[in-house]
Amino acid sequence: MKKLGVNIDHIATVRQARKTFEPDPVSAISIIELAGADSIVMHLREDRRHTQDRDLELARKIVKTKLNLEMAPTQEMIKIALDVKPDIVTLVPERREELTTEGGLEVALNMESFKKYIRLFHDADITVSLFIDPDIDQIKAAHRVGADIVEISTARYSESKTKKEIETNLQQIINAVITADKLKLGISAGHGLTYINIEPITKIDAITEYNIGHSIIARAIFTGIANAVKEMKDKINARL
Repeated sequence: MKKLGVNIDHIATVRQARKTFEPDPVSAISIIELAGADSIVMHLREDRRHTQDRDLELARKIVKTKLNLEMAPTQEMIKIALDVKPDIVTLVPERREELTTEGGLEVALNMESFKKYIRLFHDADITVSLFIDPDIDQIKAAHRVGADIVEISTARYSESKTKKEIETNLQQIINAVITADKLKLGISAGHGLTYINIEPITKIDAITEYNIGHSIIARAIFTGIANAVKEMKDKINARL
């Protein structure tokens, strides 16, 4: 069975729109796990635009599957991660003005820094994933710095408008996955995946986990969070 990580940041986005106490993303965790999610994903941003420190701290206490913390590789976030001890940290690039994460990490040009970060997390028994574009040089760099997992960004694929763009960007993902698999890296995928566009990505056998947030939370408005999670889990395993 392929695995599904559900990002609950967008529940927090609704709450923060009114700066109130509901909907509480933490309250959704048990429902999401019971519906079949294999991990809970949270991105604690430097500007705290959605997930708050309190959410992360409470999530660590109640998550029964795995807690995957997405975070920028900054001193503040590294300290928080080492204090909270999620099961996995996914290092992502971050710009304050962006609506959502734009593109993958530049690992190849910052290898010494990433080696240092990864050693710190490994010393704390925390698995490290790097969010990177489907670029073979970046995949190789992720391997050299000691990452456990690469999360391949599916942004360009998800944003493709024409058949040719879809085919080109899908092939880049396939090529990146082949390289990562040869290097014995764990492989996940995410960013912009929906119930409509995920099928071709599920056919890439070496991808073992999909991290999805916005599409699931959007569907949950109409169908409920448990049904939305179950439907996506069925989608990613439909061909097995």
